[in-house]
Amino acid sequence: MIMNKSIKRVVFFLCFFANAATHAYSQTGSPQSMTLQQCIDYALQYQPIVNQAQISVSIARTNNSINLSGWLPQASLNANAIHYFQLPTTLVSDSTGPIGNPGTAVHTGIVNTFIPQLAVTQTIFNPQLLYAAKAAKLNVTAAEQITDSAKIYTVSNVCKAFYSLLQTLQLVNVLKEDTSRLNRNVKDTYHQFVGGIVDETDYDEAVISLNNSYSQLLLQIDNIRPQYAVLKQAMGFPPEQDFNVSVDTAQLLQDVAFDTTQKMEYDKRIEYQQLVTARELQQRLTGYYRLAFLPTVSAFYNYFQEYEGDSYSNFFNHTYPYSDIGITFSLPLFTGFSRLESVHKAKLQEQLIDWSEVSLKSSINTQYNTALSNYKYNLANWNLQKDNVVRAKNVYRIVTLQYKQGIVAYINVIQGESYLITAETSEVTALFQLLQSKIDLEKAMGDIPYNR
Repeated sequence: MIMNKSIKRVVFFLCFFANAATHAYSQTGSPQSMTLQQCIDYALQYQPIVNQAQISVSIARTNNSINLSGWLPQASLNANAIHYFQLPTTLVSDSTGPIGNPGTAVHTGIVNTFIPQLAVTQTIFNPQLLYAAKAAKLNVTAAEQITDSAKIYTVSNVCKAFYSLLQTLQLVNVLKEDTSRLNRNVKDTYHQFVGGIVDETDYDEAVISLNNSYSQLLLQIDNIRPQYAVLKQAMGFPPEQDFNVSVDTAQLLQDVAFDTTQKMEYDKRIEYQQLVTARELQQRLTGYYRLAFLPTVSAFYNYFQEYEGDSYSNFFNHTYPYSDIGITFSLPLFTGFSRLESVHKAKLQEQLIDWSEVSLKSSINTQYNTALSNYKYNLANWNLQKDNVVRAKNVYRIVTLQYKQGIVAYINVIQGESYLITAETSEVTALFQLLQSKIDLEKAMGDIPYNR
């Protein structure tokens, strides 16, 4: 009787602990519960990686505004204030003087001079600004593609973390049923042992099976918290706050389907799109170096307001304004072959991108075939495990009845229970491996859904 009471206390404690642990993570009726789609929507709004990428788009647009600002008029205000300690000397020729006389030295100018200047320039043509204009849209596209890549990465991580947590929760439920079933076996075997129907070894074997099931249950319960933390991290959810996960089982089973007859298209992959954008940007840069020999042309206008005076008291009494307008033309004649070498370097960089495309296509093809193979295997394995569960339940039901009727030994019940719990846990594992392999296949094909 003492051993029976001890078993009851252990069962009560473990079942209470398991219920409390799973209740905290799998409520379905609470306002705080979140489905997979809600977790994805939250991550796309609050995940730091996504927000950093979106800020990069704003930075790219700002950089474009900075780079293209040179096409607008540039105005500046300058001023020179001069005080002469000694006025400049000018030689004035004297035709009546002796031959060889350089002339009479005369001091000219005003002691105090103040000249504010308004200078306005307008670029008419500049190869560098022309390149900036052609590359502006591509710079924004490249930043947007980085954001898309971050979103795809985030959606994939959230889905996998969500499925991992659900897998653990489901395994906890399966193991709770197993321990409950084994607990009934322990009670029945104990009463049979007390009644002299079976020997002590049957009872010990029943307790051993129960303890092993408890051990697996505790392991899965301990796995809930770290996997819950992984899901929070993938979502960008505050660690100090909590939420519950909920799932529509019928929808979950529908989500395993995938059309494996689809053709894999490279241009659907965000990495390939980024490479295309990088090539276009590099081609723009090559074009810029080729046109670097063209002149820079700009117009200018200067307005001067000159103040002069021999003393400070009448310094601003008289003003002498003047202005000018003109065009500046600058043509590079020889730059030490730097332009030609820059063109050569740009062409080599285009070749690097070409080889990167070859490598990327090979990598994408490998990822696709690996993901497709894994998905097909996991789908077949899940169907096999579902069939195993049906058969294992039937085997366990039959051997349990046979044992109670004294036809077979208890070792057959243990073996039937082992088949059943193995089949049930394998089915759960196979289901969520299938869902995760589908995510990998969608990612390999460039079909991960995300909000642009």
